[in-house]
Amino acid sequence: MSKYSKDPKAIADLTPRQYEVTQEAATEPAFRNEFWDKKDAGLYVDIVSGEPLFASTTKYDSGCGWPSFTAPLDPANIVENTDRAFGMVRTEVRSTHGDSHLGHVFDDGPIEAGGLRYCINSAALRFVPLADLEKDGYGQYVSLFDHAASTGAQA
Repeated sequence: MSKYSKDPKAIADLTPRQYEVTQEAATEPAFRNEFWDKKDAGLYVDIVSGEPLFASTTKYDSGCGWPSFTAPLDPANIVENTDRAFGMVRTEVRSTHGDSHLGHVFDDGPIEAGGLRYCINSAALRFVPLADLEKDGYGQYVSLFDHAASTGAQA
């Protein structure tokens, strides 16, 4: 059983925008969100469940105005659904345990990193800085950043 789950208290504490995005599948404005240009080393976790979703090591500037990642940290923490809203077909991305709407995945990402772009709403995420990973219960991910530092990848 996972230690991550949809937390009613976390949902009650969401801001109106966080609630609209995670619970009602809204989209926040491009370039006017917390993490679109954040470059600090750390993890991005589901704001509702705390499940780890993305690492800064796979974040890149796609120019779209939302945080973009080439791959999820653990594919088991991501659910993909067909989204037919607004007269188009897209692939929605949700967190597995929190069931939060995160954003969408597209096939226009960097080819050398697999070709995917996970376009994620900042409002669905909480950032855990590298320095706080151990303290906040994500210590098993610290080694990802050792590897990034040794290869010259963005941490």
